[in-house]
Amino acid sequence: MTDAVGSIDTPDAQDEAPEKKTRKGGKRAKKGPLKRLALFYRQIVAELRKVVWPSRTQLTRYTTVVIIFVVVMIGLVTVIDYGLDHAAKYVFG
Repeated sequence: MTDAVGSIDTPDAQDEAPEKKTRKGGKRAKKGPLKRLALFYRQIVAELRKVVWPSRTQLTRYTTVVIIFVVVMIGLVTVIDYGLDHAAKYVFG
């Protein structure tokens, strides 16, 4: 008996999953822990060389913006806290 996909006796192509080979160790297993650590630090240094570092004026500008933002947020939270404090004292006496 057959249906729209194919025969019942023969499985569809998508039902058959190819077997995956499992890797045992690979390149990492051949190196000792100190060599892997040295490779890790070399890769860190290589990535840090790719970073575009900000100039002194950009750093100053970014720092100023962050400090101003933090001061504004502190003021906002202080005002909200003060208002809620007075509201709670009014409600609960």
